[in-house]
Amino acid sequence: MWERIKRLFRAIFGGILERAEDPELILQQVIRDMRDKIPQMNENVAQVMATQKLLEREVTSLEREIQELDAKIRAAVKQGRDDIATTFIGAMQEKQAALDRSRQQLESARAATEQAIRFRDNYLMQLKKRQAEAMKLIAEHRRARMQEQLAQAMASFQVGDESATFEEMRDKIAQRMATAEAKMELSTTGVEAQITEIEKEALSVQVQDTLLAYKRQLGLLPEEAAPPSPAPTVAEEAPAHPEKTLGPSEKERAE
Repeated sequence: MWERIKRLFRAIFGGILERAEDPELILQQVIRDMRDKIPQMNENVAQVMATQKLLEREVTSLEREIQELDAKIRAAVKQGRDDIATTFIGAMQEKQAALDRSRQQLESARAATEQAIRFRDNYLMQLKKRQAEAMKLIAEHRRARMQEQLAQAMASFQVGDESATFEEMRDKIAQRMATAEAKMELSTTGVEAQITEIEKEALSVQVQDTLLAYKRQLGLLPEEAAPPSPAPTVAEEAPAHPEKTLGPSEKERAE
């Protein structure tokens, strides 16, 4: 049971995360994160360059002080003031040691500045490259999403999806046609039966009439009185034009 519950939660949250992980949104966020690092990089480069500038000014100042001490030492020696010359020599040695340290630090600062600038420039190049790649991927993602939507739209208009409906309607229509034909056949059969019955009755009447006729011919039954004939009309009694008798000459011409 516990395994089933864990599997269910993984499926639910996995689906939520998968839907939330929109490639376009993620790529845009990555580019924004990369851009947000640029100000900090510029700040780091500025700090390293500021350190370099300070060391350069320090080295220049120490070199000038050493030159001044050297001139003072020469002047003290010329004047025979060895004690003053010795003091200036000790100060110059301290300045020289400080100059050596500052020069080393300056070299390190220059290297750090070059490295920071190079790193920033490389990062900007990578950002530009990533931006182009992200735009390409976003365009491909949008195109894939459009193709997916188009495929879904086309799938909703597939003829095969309606085949079951057509088959169902075809069966219903065939069933109704069969039912109508059966009803028509039953109706026709009833009419034919009535016609047959009428024909049988007519045949029976004809047989009876024939039997009566035979009996009258054999004298078994009296003859039926003939119905009175209708009186002739005037047109039937006398023709409108009497027939003309042809003579011999007229007969010859007629023949």
